Amino acid sequence: MDNILIIEDDLALSNGIVLALKDNNTAFVQAHSIAAAKEQIKAAVFDLVILDINLPDGNGLELLTAIRKSTAVPVIILTANDLETDIVTGFELGADDYITKPFSLIVLRARVGVQLKKVRQRIADTVQLGAFSFSFDKMEFYKNGNSVELSKTEQKLLRILIENRGNTVSRSDLVDRIWTDGAEYVDENALSVTIKRLRDKLEDNPSSPRYIKTVYGIGYTWVLK
Repeated sequence: MDNILIIEDDLALSNGIVLALKDNNTAFVQAHSIAAAKEQIKAAVFDLVILDINLPDGNGLELLTAIRKSTAVPVIILTANDLETDIVTGFELGADDYITKPFSLIVLRARVGVQLKKVRQRIADTVQLGAFSFSFDKMEFYKNGNSVELSKTEQKLLRILIENRGNTVSRSDLVDRIWTDGAEYVDENALSVTIKRLRDKLEDNPSSPRYIKTVYGIGYTWVLK
């Protein structure tokens, strides 16, 4: 499921964007200020950010700069600032697209689709990380050239960690994104068990992991090497 963060202080516009993009495979989080957006970014992992520049508590470009220090999540700027210098600055600071108001919701939907497709393609290709080679598209996983068999749940967990390597993913977010089969209750130990099994298969010393690190009180991260 795609998780989109909308940072827009115009509540009617924010709700309109949700209605325009809504489908069964997309979840939305709406933030109406920079402070609220920062809290959401700390709490969850997003596949796309739609960002207004003119926010009540600051400039969205400053938030974009902060986002780019920790993640490569696609960011679409959605703003009334339509000068060429504004657009150029947005791209130079790391925006993936720049849409000026007023805009067509149909066009926005198409551009959002392009960015989400890039995200899927990025992780569909083979990922080479030191001794590891992961092909999520082909479901082939290797360590030091040796094949590693992973369950579907372990693959989901590994994919999220690799997509967000270098960043901490909270336990609650991992549970929400791994167990998406509509189950009303997931045993709180299910994630811990899956983490342990994945470490047993990928780590040289599972009891002292080098790659899948626990960030106590928050969640887990794949450490950049």
